[in-house]
Amino acid sequence: MEESLNSINAMRTMEVIDINSGSKVGHIKDIKIDCDEQKVLSILLPGEVKGWFSKSEDLEVKWCDIVKVGVDVILVDLSNSDSKTLD
Repeated sequence: MEESLNSINAMRTMEVIDINSGSKVGHIKDIKIDCDEQKVLSILLPGEVKGWFSKSEDLEVKWCDIVKVGVDVILVDLSNSDSKTLD
């Protein structure tokens, strides 16, 4: 049972890959949790920095769009419209 458990710190070091394009999306920056329901809602990935003084837009990937959490990689489906860029 313990082999299937991942800590948040371990998940932050995993590469996030989009299964549609095969491209590397990045690493987990933060996780949104619903404490009342006791479940993970989404993961946040850092976005691109567009300039020296501009703020990067984080990418929010809903938990339902995560296809697989492996040993060292997280596979996500970004074709789903539920995933969005946050300002």
